[in-house]
Amino acid sequence: MSRYHHIGGVRETEIKQYIRDVPDFPRAGILFKDIAPLLGNAALLRAAIRSLLDRYQSMSIETVVAIESRGFIFGAPLAYELGVPFHMARKKGKLPYRTIEQCYALEYGSATIALHTDAIRRGERVLVIDDLLATGGTAAATCTLVERLGGTVVECAFLIELAFLGGRDRVGDYNVCTVVRYE
Repeated sequence: MSRYHHIGGVRETEIKQYIRDVPDFPRAGILFKDIAPLLGNAALLRAAIRSLLDRYQSMSIETVVAIESRGFIFGAPLAYELGVPFHMARKKGKLPYRTIEQCYALEYGSATIALHTDAIRRGERVLVIDDLLATGGTAAATCTLVERLGGTVVECAFLIELAFLGGRDRVGDYNVCTVVRYE
């Protein structure tokens, strides 16, 4: 079973005020958590990234793998500040070099995520990051790719967790860390 860490704190309420609910996007019945207002507030964006950085500075992370596409927003500055490589997990067909791929189930159908074959060195300590943990399928598939390349997933980090969708359970035994949580 995964260990769960919720950064939360004083800024969580403030950050939540800058996450906009968009009903029926991308389809009817979905309540989309739009981070555009947060990204437009430099102080809060910095606070969100800083809260993650504070957590990972002492964890000997050796590379950051961010999930397409909003995960890149948080993964790149974290990798930069940690002084480690940054790699992108993208949808099938979006990476230009040799890749490995992992299929995963969606609510209706399936999808495939890919990672460059040279992204991870054997034994490397990896942080997997995305903006949102919903059902957990994409994160679990990305963790599988990291392990197939010989890496060790130290933790999966997310700005937002929609706890009511049970994504943490789908991520499995990987440690999970979130900044903002919706029950």
